[in-house]
Amino acid sequence: MGALPKRKTSKARKNKRRSHNALSAPSLVECPQCHSPKLPYHVCPTCGNYAGREVMEIKSRRPRAT
Repeated sequence: MGALPKRKTSKARKNKRRSHNALSAPSLVECPQCHSPKLPYHVCPTCGNYAGREVMEIKSRRPRAT
């Protein structure tokens, strides 16, 4: 037989170990061109701009999210 725990792991010890597993909402920034929310350091999915220039052509423009 392999190694087995001698005692049951308590809820407090188990939850302390899992304290870093929480998920957080993605941080969003405002696009300087169309002012819609986007992920930082990503191309804007609404207007296709990145760093002040158009890098991606958007076929159909979605309405601005308010």
